[in-house]
Amino acid sequence: MAVDYTTHDGVAVITLNNPPVNGLGLTTRAGIVEGLERAQNDPAIVAIVLTGAGKAFSGGADITEFNTPKATQEPTLATVIKAVEGSAKPVVAAIHSVAMGGGLELALGAHYRIAAPGAQIALPEVKLGILPGAGGTQRLPRAIGLEAALNMIVSGAPVLSEKLASSGLFDEVVQGDLAEAALAFARKVGAQAGPHPKVRDRKIEHPNAEGFIQFARNSVAGIAKNFPAPHKCIDAVEAGVKDGFDKGLAFERECFIALVQTPESHALRHAFFGERAASKIPDVPSSTPVRELRKIAVIGAGTMGGGIAMNFVNAGLPVTLLETKQDALDRGIATIRKNYEGTVKKGKLKPEALEQRMALITPTLSYDDLKDADLIIEAVFEELGVKEQVFKRLDEVAKPGAILASNTSTLDLNKIAAFTKRPQDVVGMHFFSPANVMKLLEVVRGKDTAKDVLATVMQVAKKIRKTAVVSGVCDGFIGNRMIEQYIRQALFMLEEGALPAQIDKAIEKFGFAMGPFRMSDLAGNDIGWAIRKRRYQEHPDLHYSKIADRLCETGRFGQKTGGGWYDYKAGDRTAYPSKLVDEMIVGYSQETATPRRKISDAEIVERLVYALSNEGAKILEEGIASKASDIDMVYLTGYGFPLWRGGPMLYADTVGLYNVERAIGRYAAQANGDGWQIAKSIGDLAAQGRGFNS
Repeated sequence: MAVDYTTHDGVAVITLNNPPVNGLGLTTRAGIVEGLERAQNDPAIVAIVLTGAGKAFSGGADITEFNTPKATQEPTLATVIKAVEGSAKPVVAAIHSVAMGGGLELALGAHYRIAAPGAQIALPEVKLGILPGAGGTQRLPRAIGLEAALNMIVSGAPVLSEKLASSGLFDEVVQGDLAEAALAFARKVGAQAGPHPKVRDRKIEHPNAEGFIQFARNSVAGIAKNFPAPHKCIDAVEAGVKDGFDKGLAFERECFIALVQTPESHALRHAFFGERAASKIPDVPSSTPVRELRKIAVIGAGTMGGGIAMNFVNAGLPVTLLETKQDALDRGIATIRKNYEGTVKKGKLKPEALEQRMALITPTLSYDDLKDADLIIEAVFEELGVKEQVFKRLDEVAKPGAILASNTSTLDLNKIAAFTKRPQDVVGMHFFSPANVMKLLEVVRGKDTAKDVLATVMQVAKKIRKTAVVSGVCDGFIGNRMIEQYIRQALFMLEEGALPAQIDKAIEKFGFAMGPFRMSDLAGNDIGWAIRKRRYQEHPDLHYSKIADRLCETGRFGQKTGGGWYDYKAGDRTAYPSKLVDEMIVGYSQETATPRRKISDAEIVERLVYALSNEGAKILEEGIASKASDIDMVYLTGYGFPLWRGGPMLYADTVGLYNVERAIGRYAAQANGDGWQIAKSIGDLAAQGRGFNS
């Protein structure tokens, strides 16, 4: 049953029981209404308590019903709240743990609310590109005041119940047993004559409501320019202030319906579900047993290794950090401490917590100190010979059942696994730099990787707060394989008539955090150069523009050398267009007899983004990724793809694969057209009127 009904000396208790967070699915909504009717019809009942079982009062809408008929089938949440509010017998919401979204809206419909301390109170709908659609924008300002409510609604951030104790939201914040307190409170108000108070009847008090609403609009303008939902939240609250509750409620509903249809909301919901779907591996059931991970080891104390170690230390797991030389080890430990000191200065970490975390790190120069580790991650130089030395040594010292992980970003994991006698224990864990900040973790599944190894790594990824996406083995896996095609198109466009600043500005205006040339300068152009040299040997038929090689031959590796595609000044990360580089590019076009032409920003965006979508389609065809949303999660969490566009695969769906196919066809007919080999599935899906995600 999704709802339990019990009675206790004149009080009916309606308990939501829909794990894990008592989502307000159809069965739950119907159960609440049935419970209310049962209580109304029982003369022995004087009051009703509404609460949640387990770990939540209610987390809001049941996400399993999104985009299904059940989501809008009666009784809707609005109908349920109307029934709660209209109850002749007082309804007391007893809130604990979590009251978010529709769960908070339901509680606001009750006549009284009591809460346990520590409960997270929020209306997070804005994070899905929508607004509270069951009265949240109307009742919350009446419960806690205009300013506090607008801040909560526009940010979607949770607030602890005790911080709202004096706000008017709660009648009591209970320190002891919530269930007993709720029954006592219900009997007290049940003995009182009605009518009982309704939040909707309160006035929104503010000395200058119009001025504050305008202030809120100005504040939101900069941070939410690509998201319509925060603006609509303000509009809906304003309607309630100016026109009263009923008109405000009707306007809120109009805004909700309009927002659900926007591409931005579609993209945000796609990302929400995509993140949850990424942890599901088709042939690895959730019941798969996992290995116990109590001790972690990281090989390499450089920028990447140190960042990887911090992830585990932050989660309370002890880490042994191995280096080959004392000075490198000392530098690595000093860098980790410096990173934590920066966090302390920002007020995000207490000094004592810094020392606790540093105490979890055991530096060593000896492989023998890794013998008790449950998970060992190598983060050494990206060269197969170096990896071979490391994994052969690990095979000798690691205990049976230890998971051996490589942080390789492009190398063949199957070859790495073959350096050991236990390929079933070898997996790729590709962190993104800076590893202690970036959310993405590519989990690379070798041909022999055991299912329990995969399940264990996906579980620990959650513990260290990473979005883990599984990739099969191929050159570059998902993210770097796709970015190679993106960079190839960017270089071809330099040859054909564009300059670095124009290309970067066009894709940054589209929404990328950084264009391809600023990104290359930041990462180091020598990294891409090394990959290209390897590719020239392995795939001599693959056509590249040699402009980037020419740049690297001059020693312009990016920010670290003071010059790359752009010029840089000491202590200044600003990318200044380089006359020298621009002249080199034009000269290269003349050498290769490539006519230079004016390239529009629209063409730049299409060629760069469709290069990602097209390669993503091939990755799906080959089974390297199991679903299109996994590819989108890689790009949203690891490569700065604009969140409001949903990732390269969803964006292609939004444009329409029919249009994508024809655009690629046009570009394939131009100079450097052999850079395009269109994925078969794009044409197949376009012919069926489908997309990658449908």
